[in-house]
Amino acid sequence: MAEYAVGDVQGCMDALQCVLDRVSFNPEKDRLWLTGDLVNRGAQSLEVLRFVKSLGDAAVVILGNHDLHLLAVAFNKLKPKRKDTLQPILDAPDCDELLHWLRHQSLVHFDAQRNLLMVHAGIPHNWTQEQTMRRASLVEGAIRGKHYRKFFAKMYGNSPTRLRPDLKGEEKLRVITNYLTRMRFIDAKGNLELESKSVPESAPKGFSPWFAFPRDDNLRIIFGHWAALLGKTGNDNFIGLDTGCIWGGELTLMNIDTGDKISCSCASSKPLPLDPLDQGEFQ
Repeated sequence: MAEYAVGDVQGCMDALQCVLDRVSFNPEKDRLWLTGDLVNRGAQSLEVLRFVKSLGDAAVVILGNHDLHLLAVAFNKLKPKRKDTLQPILDAPDCDELLHWLRHQSLVHFDAQRNLLMVHAGIPHNWTQEQTMRRASLVEGAIRGKHYRKFFAKMYGNSPTRLRPDLKGEEKLRVITNYLTRMRFIDAKGNLELESKSVPESAPKGFSPWFAFPRDDNLRIIFGHWAALLGKTGNDNFIGLDTGCIWGGELTLMNIDTGDKISCSCASSKPLPLDPLDQGEFQ
């Protein structure tokens, strides 16, 4: 049995099949971790959802910001953004089944034996692993609960910028969601800066990449989301796997235990900047 992790697929089914074929992935004995953003921007989001769902227990799925955006569009009848490629999912005969499955995926996955955590964007340096799991479970409960439509209606926004003890309700859920699915830059106190998508060297004044701050534990973190990094963090404990497939880069798959990586290009993508200036609010 082998376990692999793969970066943001974003509807690139051909690239996903390419990396799995190259390691002879067998769902009967292997397992695949996915860092979130299964859908959007690529042309095969419907095929990706159907395939990953079909893997059953052979897939460990966490939600990314694009997956949450799909759910918000579907359940609150929001107008898709100009660059969205979600309509084939919304028109599919199995749409309800796929969305129900997606809504019941997690925001964080923790493997205690490996002391390894997977999250879409990251976790701030001042959150412990235990705090992260508890806070993620609050949001997961809202997404899975009977009032999930209300959660998606209030999900969008860049404030509050920091998790504070006085926060409750929708504001608390929103900032936790932003940490786990949108974060790139933060400051020493844990304040989020959600506008910039640039490389770490161009961090806004007073802010740094979330993984630049030291942690008190030795937790290893697998994440996606930040294509401009090309997977480079400068620290072996922080493993970035989004290498910008949909932006003209590659889809990267890693053997979790050996660290060996392979990549395939996303043939359907156009060569776009790895730091796309997308003005979408929940990107």
